Amino acid sequence: MKSTPMRTPVLCLSLLALAACGKQQGPPQMPTPTVGVVDAQLQDVPLTKDLVGRLSAFRSADVRARVSGLLQKRTYTEGTDVKQGQLMFQIDAAPYKAALAAAQAALASAQATSTNAHIVANRDRQLVPKGYISQAQLDNDEATERSSLAAVKQAEANVQTAQVNLSYTNVTSPIAGRAGEQQVTEGAIVGASTTDTGSSSTLLTTVDQLDPMYVNFTLSANDLDALQHAQHAGNVSLADQNKTTVQITMPSGSKYDQLGTLDYSSVIVNPTTGAINLRAQAPNPDQRLLPGMYVTLTVNMGELKKVFLIPQSAIQRDPAGAYALVVGKDGKVVQKRVTADTTRGNDWLVTSGLDAGDQVIVSGIQAVKPGAPAKATPWQPDQAQAGQGPAAPGHQ
Repeated sequence: MKSTPMRTPVLCLSLLALAACGKQQGPPQMPTPTVGVVDAQLQDVPLTKDLVGRLSAFRSADVRARVSGLLQKRTYTEGTDVKQGQLMFQIDAAPYKAALAAAQAALASAQATSTNAHIVANRDRQLVPKGYISQAQLDNDEATERSSLAAVKQAEANVQTAQVNLSYTNVTSPIAGRAGEQQVTEGAIVGASTTDTGSSSTLLTTVDQLDPMYVNFTLSANDLDALQHAQHAGNVSLADQNKTTVQITMPSGSKYDQLGTLDYSSVIVNPTTGAINLRAQAPNPDQRLLPGMYVTLTVNMGELKKVFLIPQSAIQRDPAGAYALVVGKDGKVVQKRVTADTTRGNDWLVTSGLDAGDQVIVSGIQAVKPGAPAKATPWQPDQAQAGQGPAAPGHQ
């Protein structure tokens, strides 16, 4: 029984040791989350806009009958190229040949009358000083002389008119280009007439110049305002109008092998559509582009200076706007408000808010929050995008 007092101190010491060990371990600490980051680098980026355009011929001319008559012959092949001045149709010329002959006969008669009047007046001018005829007689003969000269001028004009009308019986192409379908068949009566509302003439066909081609498209006033705002901010260099290029994508999805160039821009906003009209000119040597075709355009309107291309998943948004999470030099996460209004491919164009060299978090965003530590590793485009949903409330 003497050994009992010795057990109590030993038991107490054991309990105290266990309690001390429990206090030293505490709860386990969470490991620092690993995030994928990209280094923000300033660069100059082409300013492009994808739009829809409609093709139209560079020049389109109506071939019309300029005189009335029977259409006798078509001298071109529909759908082929014609040259400027090439004969395309023939109208019955017989009535106009007869009219020309009559005008020429009238001219000859007027010239004979004028010659006789001149002889009489010239004779009287010599007789008046001798007193053989009166001054009044000379005045009448000189008036007749002048009238006969005017009649000659009028007859000459009538001959010219008859010659012009006769030439119009040969209908030629006003421009070089692709000739269209014949609108009136041989044997039909065609002509030009004048009405109270204006002149009208029979449309025979059309000729379209297909090389180059026009591409007509519109740019919304909002996009134009954003472009001008960027220009005034000093971070965009606008291309000259004759250097603004247009890449055409065909309806099949293939890229057209030649670039177009902007050659016209309106200064008036259409009140109905809220857009301005623009037009580009594109080479068409192989005539792959056809009038009326709708195509997709990528318009290069300048160059954005000193901007960042950041993957879209790295830019978060909340009611206050866009922001990005950055791993600071101290290894802690920092929230930065950014301006990101335009996308380019899979990236946002960030024009302000970041600094060159910032490690912007792309993956693992849900695992971190501002002020917390994070371990940065290079982000790979094919890396799994776990946790890329909307930002957590702690990111405000």
